[in-house]
Amino acid sequence: MFKKKRAKKVSTNRHLISKINPKSPITEQYRTIRTNLQFASVDKPLETMLVTSPGPAEGKSSTVANLATVFAQQGKKVLVIDADMRKPTLHYTFQLDNRNGLSSVLVGETDLKAAIEQSGVDNLELLTCGPIPPNPSELLGSKAMAKLIEDAKQNYDLVMFDTPPVLAVTDAQILANSCDGTVLVVRSKQTENEAAEKAHELLKHAKAKVLGVVLNDRVQKKGSYYYYYQ
Repeated sequence: MFKKKRAKKVSTNRHLISKINPKSPITEQYRTIRTNLQFASVDKPLETMLVTSPGPAEGKSSTVANLATVFAQQGKKVLVIDADMRKPTLHYTFQLDNRNGLSSVLVGETDLKAAIEQSGVDNLELLTCGPIPPNPSELLGSKAMAKLIEDAKQNYDLVMFDTPPVLAVTDAQILANSCDGTVLVVRSKQTENEAAEKAHELLKHAKAKVLGVVLNDRVQKKGSYYYYYQ
């Protein structure tokens, strides 16, 4: 008889600093990214945004969570969708159940409204991955996904997607063409230049509008500091 493993709890502290410490210098940097994204999409309202990375462990999921939080703190009604249906993390970050989610909606087991979860942050709601399907790429490129995006846009100011790494699978490329903008997340001293360039090239080939690149874990030089208002 096998013992059932307990679900491993993941601390939200390192993921949601923008919620836990809104006056921190790191949170202020997320606000700066928010402002830059708004300027980058000045000609057209940014209603849907995809966040991805060249490879794994580069910080895309924590970037999505914190960016969504600062957008919500600005007063926008935000929905974050975990479209990484291979290694989802949104439910860990926000300590949610993952029995229903994106995959459940796409196969018709539930509707979008019923699958939405509360985040604990005002104006921010979540759609977790749901049960991991055998065909993530096909689901993301389906008519059901296109309908879900249109439905979400009717109820939220901004819909954000966390997707798998670009160089690993085609999921991000499939979805990027349906979003108003894409953000590429890279990690200092980990992401190789060639990988970043290849990821950017693949996104452009998929007709994605790349709004910018977020550099994670850059070492702060001595003597540098941040200003922020109390």
